[in-house]
Amino acid sequence: MNNTLVLATGNPGKVKELASMLSPLNINVVPQSDFQVPDVPETGTTFVENAIIKARHAAKITGMPAIADDSGLEVDGLNGAPGVYSARFAGAGASDQDNIDKLLKELADNPVRSARFWCVLVLMRHADDPTPLICSASWEGEITYNQDGQGGFGYDPVFYVPSEQCTSAQLTKEQKNALSHRGQALKQLLAQLQQKGGLWVYRL
Repeated sequence: MNNTLVLATGNPGKVKELASMLSPLNINVVPQSDFQVPDVPETGTTFVENAIIKARHAAKITGMPAIADDSGLEVDGLNGAPGVYSARFAGAGASDQDNIDKLLKELADNPVRSARFWCVLVLMRHADDPTPLICSASWEGEITYNQDGQGGFGYDPVFYVPSEQCTSAQLTKEQKNALSHRGQALKQLLAQLQQKGGLWVYRL
C-alpha cells in the first residue's frame, strides 16, 4: 500500500483524470468513496483552503496520504464568478448542465468572455502534515455562446481553447491532459515528487 494515494473527491471525472496522469509514477489512486469517506463541507473562500480541507479530511479518516484538487472557472465578464462556487453555481446538488445553463444565462450577450480554469492540488502525507505539497495552475480560454462537444465534464462544452480552435469537450483525453489546468498542476506535483524520490521516500 506504500504507493497508494487517496483521492479526496467524489467527482468521477476528476478520479479518472488524476488516476491516468499519476500512473507513470506507479501511484495507485483510490477514490475516498472506497473507504466510505464522507464529503466534507468546502467552507474555504479560496481554492487552496478548500483543497487543504479535503485532503486533511481524507488523510485523517483513512490514515493514508491524500491528494485533493480544488478547481473552478473564473469568468472575467462575471467579475471572477463562479470561482470557488463553480460546482454549485446553480445551487447545491446542481448538475453540470444546470451550471452551464446558469453561466450562459448570466453572461448573456456580454462581449467580455475571457475566462480561465484554475486548479490547486494539495498532497498531504498525513492529516497533521505541516508542509503539504501545493501546486496551482490555470488554463486560459473563452466562454462560448453555445455548447459544443461530448467529452470532459463540468464547463468543458462552453470553454473554448483558442490554440486548438475548439472547446475543451472536443479535445481527446490526451490533448486535455497536456493542456489543462489540472494537467499543468499535476506536472508540477509529479516533478516535486520525483525530486523527493517518489511518494514512498517523500513519506519517510
